[in-house]
Parts: sequence; structure tokens; C-alpha cells
Amino acid sequence: MTPKFLGQTSAQPTSPEEAVLDYVPNPRPGRAYLVRFAVPEFTSLCPVTAQPDFAHLVIDYAPDQTIVESKSLKLFLGSFRNHQAFHEDCTVGIGERLFTEMKPLWLRIGGYWYPRGGIPIDVFWQSGAPPEGLWLPPQDVPGYRGRG
Repeated sequence: MTPKFLGQTSAQPTSPEEAVLDYVPNPRPGRAYLVRFAVPEFTSLCPVTAQPDFAHLVIDYAPDQTIVESKSLKLFLGSFRNHQAFHEDCTVGIGERLFTEMKPLWLRIGGYWYPRGGIPIDVFWQSGAPPEGLWLPPQDVPGYRGRG
């Protein structure tokens, strides 16, 4: 479990499929705690028009044996910049990939997408019920309000 990217010059992967996520041992196994990644400048491309789409992602998870290394996560998320997919596919796909590979006790992702065609789309996915006693802070990303 030696990180491949940490402390190295790393090229941006050209697609999410090409991106490699690194996982390292959980420094606090057996403890119920929450890890949060806030990604306020996530981008992908519309699969119909190829125009850029923008979102604020919030990824929360309760680790088990491993944690995701943050530089590899940054490279993975950056690989979506040239990836064409609907909001739902991006958001749920990120959550499912992290859950499948990392095997945390629990994971949730909120994708707060800026309007496309005048309609903001928010997408939420979680792996199941959170562990008993896990503190779950609110994601605190306000719904899109336009100018008012």
C-alpha cells in the first residue's frame, strides 16, 4: 500500500477509467469517525453538448481498514474534466467506485450541480445506513438560488 502519487510529479489522467486511486492503512482502525472531502470546483462535460458542467461535491465516509490518499483522489476527480456524462452518472459513479475499492464502513456523496438548461440538479448517493454512533454533520451546501 505504498502511495504511487504522493511526493511525485503526477500527470493528470485523461479519463476516470485510467485514473488510479491509492489507498493507505487507516491510522485509527476500529474507531468510528468520519472523513470529508469538499470539492467546490468539480467539472465534467455534458454528454449531449460537450459544454462544461460544474458542481460542488461533498464526499463523506467512515473508514474501515483503509483511507483514500487525497492526491490520488484529486487526480481521479480531475480526470472528469474531459469526461462526458450526466450529473447522475458522475456523482453515483464516484461514490460507487470509492465504496467498491476502499471498502469503507459507510460512504455518502452529495453532488450539488449548477444549472444546466436553467435547472439545478442535486444528486445524492449513500452505501446504506451509517454506522451506529457515527456523527454526521450536515453537508451545508445551500440549494441554488440564482441571484436572489
